[in-house]
Amino acid sequence: MFPHEERLIRERLGREPNELEWAMLEVMWSEHASYKSSRPWLKLLPTENEHVILGPGEDAGIVKFDDGTWIAVGIESHNHPSAVEPYGGAATGVGGIVRDILCMGARPIALLDPIRFGPIEKERNRYLFEYVVKGIADYGNRIGVPTVGGETEFDEGLDNYTLVNVACVGVMRPEHLVHSYVTEPGLKLILVGNRTGRDGIHGVTFASEELGENAEEEDRSAVQIPDPFTEKLLIEATLEAVYTGKVRALKDLGGGGLTCAASEMAGKKGFGAVIYADRVPLREPGMSVTEVMISESQERMLFAVKPEDVGELGRIFEKYGLEWTVVGEVIEEPRFVIHWNGEKVADLPVELLADVPTVEWEMKPYSIEKPAEMPDVSFSEAFDLVWGSPNVVSKRWIWEQYDHEVQGRTVLKPGRDAAILKLNDEYGLAFTADGNPGHSHLNPYHSAMGAVAEVVRNLASVGAEPLALVDNLNFASPERPEVYWSFAETVRGLADAAKAFGLAYVSGNVSFYNEVAGKPIKPTPVVAGLGKVKLEEIPEMGLDNGLLIGVVGVTKAELGGSELFARLGVESGFAPRVNLDEEKANAEGILKAIREGLVRAVHDVSRGGIAVALVEMALFGNTGFAVDLSKVPAEVQNSIEIGFSESHGRYIVAFPEENLDELKAIFRHFAVIGKAEGSDAVFLWDGRELLRKSLGELGAVHESLPRLMGEEG
Repeated sequence: MFPHEERLIRERLGREPNELEWAMLEVMWSEHASYKSSRPWLKLLPTENEHVILGPGEDAGIVKFDDGTWIAVGIESHNHPSAVEPYGGAATGVGGIVRDILCMGARPIALLDPIRFGPIEKERNRYLFEYVVKGIADYGNRIGVPTVGGETEFDEGLDNYTLVNVACVGVMRPEHLVHSYVTEPGLKLILVGNRTGRDGIHGVTFASEELGENAEEEDRSAVQIPDPFTEKLLIEATLEAVYTGKVRALKDLGGGGLTCAASEMAGKKGFGAVIYADRVPLREPGMSVTEVMISESQERMLFAVKPEDVGELGRIFEKYGLEWTVVGEVIEEPRFVIHWNGEKVADLPVELLADVPTVEWEMKPYSIEKPAEMPDVSFSEAFDLVWGSPNVVSKRWIWEQYDHEVQGRTVLKPGRDAAILKLNDEYGLAFTADGNPGHSHLNPYHSAMGAVAEVVRNLASVGAEPLALVDNLNFASPERPEVYWSFAETVRGLADAAKAFGLAYVSGNVSFYNEVAGKPIKPTPVVAGLGKVKLEEIPEMGLDNGLLIGVVGVTKAELGGSELFARLGVESGFAPRVNLDEEKANAEGILKAIREGLVRAVHDVSRGGIAVALVEMALFGNTGFAVDLSKVPAEVQNSIEIGFSESHGRYIVAFPEENLDELKAIFRHFAVIGKAEGSDAVFLWDGRELLRKSLGELGAVHESLPRLMGEEG
């Protein structure tokens, strides 16, 4: 909390807050809980379209799938905790986002895990990577919610740090919607689930400041302890309680603990709450009232119910072996009052906790884009560098640790452009996430648009009509003028791209202060998207013998921030630009081609460029190819740029020859570049061979992540 904020609190309260009140105010006025630096900019984001039932403002957004099915979706970061204690930090990140979905009245059905680390060559980064994956796997597997996709990236700018973002979707019937706020006084507040301990105390304030060099020792107590078995019971008990129709409001206890959950639940519509903190079941003896009120112990939910319904819901909780207690009640007067052992120990206006003023920091635009010298490297050297990159190799080692088929809904598994979950006999839900800090570092505005465009391409590539977006914005300290400017530019880009596609953001998360020992991370916006797909229309991704191979879209000289430049150590260049009209037309064209059965396989072009996309399709279908890159629709005539540029708006399609004329009629920029055949990947330039590799050799490199980690096999 800043000195001017402390002065403002004293003025508004008309007195000096006591120790407990200061602790609660510090939690609620933290960046992590209040979004005080980001709220002015987040207003730019579109939040409504024909699919949106409930936009930002509650624990998760809700999107209409059909008349009887709604989708709850949210995304959260658990960066600081995972950097300090990777297993517990990542596991509790999963638990928190699952409860966000649950408290809307939805059953959580799938997770995505966009995760990022420093260079894998370094032991500390490998340790963070291994235990973040283990934390996500163990927690998700034990609660029976599958992790169906995500992305994993290694970047110099994250040395000794990690970004752990987790997205979750849930499915619900419209009549089961529960809000996170009360609309009447007199309700009883029931705390259900785990006992309250000293773990996670000051978690949100810890997440609202930079980590020091000794964070692992100093800040471990701020990381919550995961208990997936209790979470599984909590999921089932909560849903059974919701289905009675007697839950008036529901919130999970995440950041800020009981203080945040109870004050937000009561205060949103102008009511207040009385909390009897000594009734809270404790895990440890001798806890103070301050510790009880701001502990972030996990696997806890707060229910608001009518007094006459307390017994019925209590019996449901007992059936699942969960401890429950009436810890307070909603009052008419907008005050937040805490009692402890018969004494009133805190009494604050509820709006002082819930209505935190915004902060706008100084901005300083920067421009680091400049023309880059093309390194003297052959096509085969460039290919080996990119194909062997930790960012491009298969992430099978990760997702094989996840039970991605539990609940039996997973139609498309990890490894495709988007996961697909079966929701009924005819339709599935597509779910994907994307971000590219290499691009964002060079140009935050255009790269934010690029993240949205890539989500749309990933959805289109599996035949899904995009429905809605969520965003997770990971940045360094907003007190740095360059960082705050890059944040504002990112939000502008996210807004402009979403508007062009007619899409809305229904939920999101902002994570500032991502830096260790004064070293800021690159701007890292992550966008996740939902889409609706007809199950019988899902195309393949793999090549099949005899099919023609076509490229949709134009390749430009856009190697800035690319995987090739990263491997070569080139930091300049221009980030790819998005042509929104063309991006939209190409996505619509791909969906049309899929619906009309004109294409057998589709894959979007993104990290690593056309060369990587082609070889991924070859390995997926266990079929080789011969392609001539000089035939690619392009503004450049250079095999390196055409092979590895990361220009937007592009897809590779494989199709029978008889469909060629119809495909040409759909797309403005389309060309056949070769054919699927044999068991080698062959790249040509004007008929001259640039590279020939067997699928066996390519596959061995692609599955090399365990070797890069220093493991066998």
